[in-house]
Amino acid sequence: MRRVHVIVRGSVQGVGYRYTARMVAREIGAAGWVRNRGDGTVEAEVEGAPDTVDAVLAWMAEGPPGSRVDAATVTELAPLGEAGFEVRDTAP
Repeated sequence: MRRVHVIVRGSVQGVGYRYTARMVAREIGAAGWVRNRGDGTVEAEVEGAPDTVDAVLAWMAEGPPGSRVDAATVTELAPLGEAGFEVRDTAP
């Protein structure tokens, strides 16, 4: 099991990034959450089998049509055994 914290920078708000990320994560069986941040970035935590997390990270590096990802910073975390993937309210 692997869990990561991700900050995505670029044109990633107002383009369906969070909702598409949720759809992708759910389709491949990842757990966690995603939300906008007040500074214009998108923040997420993704958990699952290593190949599942890698697949979500690969999608996050590209984003949905209409977005532009400039960078994604990934930090390893301890797995929580979480289930489900949700869109959370915007962080300050």
